[in-house]
Amino acid sequence: MLNRFRSFPRLTLLSAVAALSLSGCEMLEFSPNDFRSPDDEKDLTAKNLERLRQQPLPAGDTLRFVFTGDSQRFYDEAKDLVASVNQQPGIQFLVVAGDISDFGMGREMRWVNEHLRKLKVPYVTVVGNHDSVGNGREAYQHIFGPLNYSFVYGDTKFIMVDTNGREANFDGSTPNMSWVRQQLSDLSGARRQIVISHVPPQDADFDPTLTDAYAGALRTTPKLVFEMNGHRHDFGVSQPFNDGVNYVNSYGFEKRAYVILTVWGDKQFRLKQVKF
Repeated sequence: MLNRFRSFPRLTLLSAVAALSLSGCEMLEFSPNDFRSPDDEKDLTAKNLERLRQQPLPAGDTLRFVFTGDSQRFYDEAKDLVASVNQQPGIQFLVVAGDISDFGMGREMRWVNEHLRKLKVPYVTVVGNHDSVGNGREAYQHIFGPLNYSFVYGDTKFIMVDTNGREANFDGSTPNMSWVRQQLSDLSGARRQIVISHVPPQDADFDPTLTDAYAGALRTTPKLVFEMNGHRHDFGVSQPFNDGVNYVNSYGFEKRAYVILTVWGDKQFRLKQVKF
């Protein structure tokens, strides 16, 4: 027995010891791309929308929400942002305009959620280009939910669109224009619409074969208030196509600032910049 024990390769013994020492863990990440997560860190979009439904906004009431983007690896800033937002009165929810992660890893998305789950209000996200690298799209769908989705809150229909065309090799599939047009054509009982995506259509990372179609679809939507984006890490409001459609870009977390949007009436809105 002793001789046979000594004949084991040293590496095999070390591997066995390592496996035994880790056997008490609930979960092992065998790869940095492993996006498995416990139940309370799955389907976060659906869970946050359910929280929002439990706090209905009566018809005609003013909508007020926080807009930010590109959390990536800015975890200290995420902590401070949550503390600041929790002090704001009358906020109904928060939107992160993509790039929750930096390298498309599930662990990054869960780390950001560890901070954002401490918000007093629900939060929703849209998928970003950094969330789309590697197996990031699968991780995003596992942890958050669909890449394209919509919901109605109060008088407003929110349309959340995957616009990460470069990560789809500019193959004409992203954004999904058939889905976008269908969503824009159906108010679902709402009074107005807001479109939120990560990459703005005037950006080089947006599929150039779809720019005109996307901008044109928004231009011909009479109930559209504005289109909102992340990706550029800085705040701005512009009409890049000179067609009357306002595009609102978000701060990145590292800028230590966010925007509060107040919306009322058919298309009236006000923007307030908050630094933290």
